[in-house]
Amino acid sequence: MARILIVEDEKNLARFVELELKHEKYDTVVESNGRKALDLALKEDFDAILLDLMLPDLNGLEIARRVRQVKSTPIIMMTARDSVIDRVSGLDHGADDYIVKPFAIEELLARLRAVLRRVKIEKDASDDSVEKKVVKFKDLTIETANRIVRRGDGKAVDLTKREYNLLMTLIKNKNNVVSRDQLLSKIWGPGSNIETNVVEVYVRYLRNKIDVPGKQSYIKTVRGTGYMVRDEDDEKK
Repeated sequence: MARILIVEDEKNLARFVELELKHEKYDTVVESNGRKALDLALKEDFDAILLDLMLPDLNGLEIARRVRQVKSTPIIMMTARDSVIDRVSGLDHGADDYIVKPFAIEELLARLRAVLRRVKIEKDASDDSVEKKVVKFKDLTIETANRIVRRGDGKAVDLTKREYNLLMTLIKNKNNVVSRDQLLSKIWGPGSNIETNVVEVYVRYLRNKIDVPGKQSYIKTVRGTGYMVRDEDDEKK
């Protein structure tokens, strides 16, 4: 039984979501105060967090940011703000998904199942790889067991979970174009209600962290299609 923390200060909505999740056999905990919710999220183990944006004492963005510093618990942001900037901000602060109020409970449940399924797949993949695997791409060395990316000088590159997944998806498909829709499906999950321009934002974040100043970007934009990375030798042909 998955344990879900519901952080919502609208009592009627919180109660409605709680009852629907209990009906689906989830174990639920409800908190309306932002600071208390953060304490709960950090001290106890939850399989996912449903997080409102506007909360008393501490807002959802700050909660997501602090949780993500120490835990990988999936976070679905619930808010009435639906602009691209708001969605990017929520995702960039550590949310795994973003649903706009008012929402259909069926959609929320589907998104919750999707993030829980993604976590299980990642855990199973991690459990299957007993040996530490190292992937090399140009001057980057990637330790996949602990998701550490290093430059040629050994210095670690600080990537978020999504930036790392974006990099690995492109490397696994090197010399081939990966469309924006494919990246959305692989990194945010099938059926994610996120605009493709969010991918552009994360590609920019990743470029800023891994590219070498004065040299060509590792990530090539294929206009109207998507992105790709290429081997050094392939670029020289």
